[in-house]
Amino acid sequence: MSNPPPGTTVRRQSIALKDKYPSSPPSTDLNTGDNSDKDPNPIATESDPEVLHPEDTATISPAPDGGPRAWLVAAAAAFTFFCTLGYTNAFGVFEQYYLTSPFSPLHSSSSHSALSSSKIAWIGSLQTFLTFFTGFFAGPLFDRYGAVATVRPGALLFVFAIMMTSLCKQYWQLMLAQGVVGGVAMGLLMFPAMAAVAQWFDKKRAAALGLAVSGSSVGGVVVPIALGRMLNGGSAAGAGLQEREGGHLGFGWSVRIIGFMMLPLLVFASLAIKPRLPPRTTNFFVVKALKQKDFVMLVFAIFFLFMGMMTPLFFIPTYAVSRGIDATLASYMLAIVNAASTFGRIIPGVLADRVGKLNMLAVGGVASGISILCFNKAVSTAGLIVYSIFYGFSSGMIISGASAALTVCPKDPRDLGSYIGMGMALGAIAVLIGPPINGKLIDVYGGYLELSIFSGVMCLFGGLVVIATKIMTPQGIFGRV
Repeated sequence: MSNPPPGTTVRRQSIALKDKYPSSPPSTDLNTGDNSDKDPNPIATESDPEVLHPEDTATISPAPDGGPRAWLVAAAAAFTFFCTLGYTNAFGVFEQYYLTSPFSPLHSSSSHSALSSSKIAWIGSLQTFLTFFTGFFAGPLFDRYGAVATVRPGALLFVFAIMMTSLCKQYWQLMLAQGVVGGVAMGLLMFPAMAAVAQWFDKKRAAALGLAVSGSSVGGVVVPIALGRMLNGGSAAGAGLQEREGGHLGFGWSVRIIGFMMLPLLVFASLAIKPRLPPRTTNFFVVKALKQKDFVMLVFAIFFLFMGMMTPLFFIPTYAVSRGIDATLASYMLAIVNAASTFGRIIPGVLADRVGKLNMLAVGGVASGISILCFNKAVSTAGLIVYSIFYGFSSGMIISGASAALTVCPKDPRDLGSYIGMGMALGAIAVLIGPPINGKLIDVYGGYLELSIFSGVMCLFGGLVVIATKIMTPQGIFGRV
């Protein structure tokens, strides 16, 4: 069904105001000058489920764009991202530990000698893929049922997954607990949080989403450093917890402490994240989104951006160790990446509200592609630190920019969760195949040059697709979209 003409929208808003204030004079259609109550659009019938009826429109007030309640939701979303993407961003520490540490839970298994970078990367890629792919269902669930069906069960499941990961001794156990259960749980937490923030903000939406997603950067600083210290170095905290694995805390309690640290943050998020708008009662999936050219093009762009941008997050600690850097210091590289991405998510988010959400996503894609192409050129400790800062800032623009760009597509604000969840889920198919391909390139060629070329070109192409999406918009390539 074609979209109603502009006069229809104004007419329905007028009817909503008349219902709210009965004493107000009859409304006038700004396009025709007609003040009758006749609907000027003969196609948009009351039986059409996609039409916003006057009684529905009357319940939708403008987003507050601030205030204690709105910022409380944004803060709760930041805590959610701290726990979810912050944990995901630390997978490079897990990969390095699984491959090189004699105290790895996989070291005593009979299959340890057959483990490779590609095989270990499957755990993290499956976890990240399911985090985003679960949004395909979590977004519509939030639009219909709110946080009760998404955030709260997701929080319980995520803590359970972390505790089960701490008990794993075999590869398949890690794949199930850390990869499958952890990925699904994080998806149930992350996308409803983004949708809730998008409902509470409009003109400041990109800035609010950037602030919320920056929680993952803070988590990406805290979690890798904490894990690196507990797994690879530092004194054990507490004789009762000590497993005496080389003087370190050990894998089991290291992971469990991370779970206990996240528990109060998830409790707060479960209570604070609530939808502002009434639930959507139409079809579960917003099928019309797949017919929108701008939405399809953005999904296409996100696919290639995700194919390339995850590479340093997975392999920079392993690459640093291959350059002779200490394993504990190598884990700090991830912390530096995530610290820099905090500014890359907040500052471009504020600018996106002024210069355009697609503009900032395109800049982030091109800048990240260029930085990944230079991945193999950082050969010293100082060089890796500088590289981590630049890559962290540019990649941060993609994570927050992608979700903000998808909010441009829906016409009904009640569909925000569905558009964000479906778009990120479809684009995240690249996350499932990208890291294993890069791991295979390392195993075959024994270096990181081919990895950087492949991932950098994918990210660059994704940025160019965003530019092509801008060209298709009515505002054109120079528009503030």
